[in-house]
Amino acid sequence: MQTLQQLISGGLKGTKTLKLSCGITSFPQHIFDLADTLEILDLSGNNLSELPSNFHELKKIKFAFFSENIFTQFPDVLSKCENLTMIGFKSNQIQTISEKAFPKSLRWLILTNNQIEKLPKSIGDCKDLQKVALAGNKLTSLPDELVQCQNIELLRISANYIAELPEWLLSMPKLAWLAYSGNPCCVQQTQKNIIQEIEWDEFSLDEKLGEGASGIIYKANWNNPKSSPKTVAIKLFKGEVTSDGYPEDEIDTCLSIGYQKNIVKVIGKIKNHPQKTSGLVFELIPPNYFNLGNPPNFETCTRDTFTIKYTLDHILIILKNIANACHHLHSRGIMHGDLYAHNILIDEQGNTILGDFGAASIYDLKSNHTCKFEKLDVRAYGYLIEDLLLNIIASDLFLKNIDRLKKIKNDCLKTEIINRPSFSEIINELNTI
Repeated sequence: MQTLQQLISGGLKGTKTLKLSCGITSFPQHIFDLADTLEILDLSGNNLSELPSNFHELKKIKFAFFSENIFTQFPDVLSKCENLTMIGFKSNQIQTISEKAFPKSLRWLILTNNQIEKLPKSIGDCKDLQKVALAGNKLTSLPDELVQCQNIELLRISANYIAELPEWLLSMPKLAWLAYSGNPCCVQQTQKNIIQEIEWDEFSLDEKLGEGASGIIYKANWNNPKSSPKTVAIKLFKGEVTSDGYPEDEIDTCLSIGYQKNIVKVIGKIKNHPQKTSGLVFELIPPNYFNLGNPPNFETCTRDTFTIKYTLDHILIILKNIANACHHLHSRGIMHGDLYAHNILIDEQGNTILGDFGAASIYDLKSNHTCKFEKLDVRAYGYLIEDLLLNIIASDLFLKNIDRLKKIKNDCLKTEIINRPSFSEIINELNTI
């Protein structure tokens, strides 16, 4: 984090990245001194309500973030920024977006947790759009022009007021990660498991294990002498809308999954937390497990990043385990919506656990669109195969089974959704390799 004084004094001259969060109420004019080099501007966590009309003079800007400010209208001037590919206005008070607001170069748009009732039809002109986060607004529909954005891969429309998903949405050729829970169009899960409710005072929290958009995960000791296991993981939910949707929808999904060995196991639900915080108790994953991949970065946009290479044997084990997990989910009308390597834990032997159901959506198994929901996750699975094959150890790159795995990947990534295989078909194919 840099300081306003550094900026004013000229100490940041030549920088490519500027991040200021110091309660500013107006756009600092000294930022224009960085116009020749500045590519990433992050003014999140301030009290800004507008941008200057000459903002586009920051001609090299690629990524601009204004989250947690007080904007009520999306600034039209951003449409003049020819190199701007990523825009973030999470948790503002935006109500309106004009027809001339979006730059055509846009790839990644974050408008989570605002008060937007309608998207402009001109969003259809953003042909490079890949990732769109709209959860927690007041949308009642999506503009039909959005179908022109054929490169969209990830779409978050949870926690809105959408009564019906448009027919064209489930046929978008590259859509792989969709979250739409918390809308009137959602169905109630009928296969919810009977699960124990556990008194909060039976636990003592230990170390913090991690934190996501919807909550914080702790290691905890279960102090009831009759309990088993004695050590568990507890997720305490933040109780606010996230980029994926409402925490209560994630809780409902987790309680609906049932047991499957490759999915994180829910033990119970917290009751009587002193701050009325919602929480779930999970089986503690052994410490020798690690994330299969890392989340996307600015450049990869929708695709995970990797630092580890895997053998073909490991990749096959992982893919079989995940296919089985997904088959189980869809047999219960649950679309994961966030099937990524960074949401998968593995150990050195390839034992695999799928987690993070914040973006999951429950659908009607009797719906005419049932297979389409499954085949959105199938496309994400195809991307997972592709990513793992790009990160295979060099000595395994030319083994005879590679071509068969590539064929499964290609089938999963078919742009015509009905031509993709089901997870049952994928499992059968993998079992012959």
